[in-house]
Amino acid sequence: MLGEDFGVKKIHTINRRMFIIGAAKFIVFAGIIARLFSLQITDNKKYSTLSDKNRLREWKLPPVRGEFLDYFDNVIAGNFKVYQLHVIPEDVEDFKYLMLRLKEILSLNNNEFEKIIKQKNQQKPWETLIVSNNLTWEQFSKINYYLYDLVGAKPVMSVSRNYPFNESYTHVLGYVSEASEKDILNNENVKDNHVPGLKVGKTGLEKSFEDQLLGTNGTQRYEVNAYGKRINQLDHIEGFKGETIKLTLDTEIQKQCGELLKGVAGSINIMDIYTGDIIAMQSSPSFDPNLFLFGINQDDWQLIRNNPLKPLVNKSLSGLYSPGSTFKPMVALSALENRIITKDFKVNCTGKIEMYGQTYHCWKEKGHGVVSLKEAMKQSCDTYFYEIARKLGVDRLRETSVKFGLGDKVLNETFSNEKKGLVPNTQWKKNTLGKGWVLGETLITGIGQGYIQTTPLQLCLMTAQLANGGFKIYPKITVEKNNQTAEEIKLLINQNSNNINDNFLKEGKDFFNSLVKNKHKKLFSNSENIKLVREAMFASTNEIRGTSYSSRIEDPKYQFAGKTGTSQVRRITKAARELDLNTSEIPYNERDHALYIAFGPYKNPRYALSVVIEHGGSGSSTAAPIAKELFKLIIDRHDLREQVQKQEALNT
Repeated sequence: MLGEDFGVKKIHTINRRMFIIGAAKFIVFAGIIARLFSLQITDNKKYSTLSDKNRLREWKLPPVRGEFLDYFDNVIAGNFKVYQLHVIPEDVEDFKYLMLRLKEILSLNNNEFEKIIKQKNQQKPWETLIVSNNLTWEQFSKINYYLYDLVGAKPVMSVSRNYPFNESYTHVLGYVSEASEKDILNNENVKDNHVPGLKVGKTGLEKSFEDQLLGTNGTQRYEVNAYGKRINQLDHIEGFKGETIKLTLDTEIQKQCGELLKGVAGSINIMDIYTGDIIAMQSSPSFDPNLFLFGINQDDWQLIRNNPLKPLVNKSLSGLYSPGSTFKPMVALSALENRIITKDFKVNCTGKIEMYGQTYHCWKEKGHGVVSLKEAMKQSCDTYFYEIARKLGVDRLRETSVKFGLGDKVLNETFSNEKKGLVPNTQWKKNTLGKGWVLGETLITGIGQGYIQTTPLQLCLMTAQLANGGFKIYPKITVEKNNQTAEEIKLLINQNSNNINDNFLKEGKDFFNSLVKNKHKKLFSNSENIKLVREAMFASTNEIRGTSYSSRIEDPKYQFAGKTGTSQVRRITKAARELDLNTSEIPYNERDHALYIAFGPYKNPRYALSVVIEHGGSGSSTAAPIAKELFKLIIDRHDLREQVQKQEALNT
């Protein structure tokens, strides 16, 4: 009995154990099944992502920047392919080892190596380290070959800016450099398309048109092996290239301006007197913007920054100068328009004028004798302009000057560094200096000295509007679609000047009236006054005793009218006047600025220019000869420009 009970208990024990073992096996098996289900179904996306992350690499490509073209479609700011090396800190297993391997592979010297280490220490831990912005093809290939041993290194094919004409367009185009934190925060486009090493515009048109030029990112996807080496490119998605922007500038003329300004500080500006197209805008000295593409070295930067001739300043837009005698055409026009004088008004110049105990000198010590408007302009008689300025008053003079473009930005907000200049009046002095205006200040304003400050581009605009008969134009440096041609504008201006009848342009009459009467409005009350001023400027250049007679061109094809100017840097004392020193005998920084304005061809004007040579002395000896050289090239290239203009008109 006991044996039977014992046997039963033993069987029960065995069965229970078997059950437990079976249950355990079932649970384990069920757990395995559940885990497999989870891995295959529930967590499939998660682990597929992790797998892809280990196997695939997706890189954001830098946007391709839009180009700048000149008027003849020459690329003046383009792009070229560059090879870069980035290091992704979060992917690096042993930073010290990686750097030593890169030093060896790239043959870096100690200074280069230390610079990279210093850069790494200054960056945030998650920021990409750019080891090189400009690898050679051999270096790039070598990095890719050893990529299995360079965990965290990322070779990148990118694009960089290129300025093929070096210094010719520096102040117009500006330059690009690596985007700063401020650049990224202040521009949503830059923020959205940012990649390590992205270049953005820092000055000039590169900065002004950043949004249009930037472009959008592309992407690349690669399959990599366990060592991180690329084994297969999966896809390549191109981003959108930035907009191509065409400028009104002529490279051949721009280069010639640079050559004529070589070795001096100054500016040359050339403008179409009808369309307002800026043909050239050169500031000197310049510098090579390509130096900034991969980070300018300290020595080069110091040479630019410490140059006393100030190559960083765009003198066309930001240089402020007293216009000197180049302002006299405006003084004469204002006096005529306000009926202060007629063409027959004369003044006896004895070499000076006494007023309220003050002596105001003419540049010619013994005077010019009795002079009319034409003779006074031709010989730049200061006494004549003292007298008509006294009669006119500074307030009326300012009113006329502002109409013709002085005292305000020429290109609106196209350039952030353009200055307004200053044409003073009585209210300005009261508001600014808290003092009343005195008569002597009117006299010196009448010869373009004193408080008055103009930019070279303003002087060019003033001259252009005198040359076209006194009609408002709108200067521009970019080619815009559906613009009217010079001939169309000229026709409208002429018709407007002659008081068109009701039958003219029938269907387009409303458009015509709106365009001419509002946009290209008259800046004068009597066209005869403009004619008198232009004739006087012609005499100044083309008649004996004219201040720029030596720079005349007799061929009617190139013949131009102009006015010299000398802008005083310091007040001339009696002692200095008596010394009568040559320009070369005066310290450089105390020499007068030399200026010249002109338009041509005289019989059928089409272009205006201004020349400013800092500390150049006399406008007649320094600035006017430059205009002579330029007008030949400008007129010779006119037909080519017209062909382009006609073709564009047909295309639109």
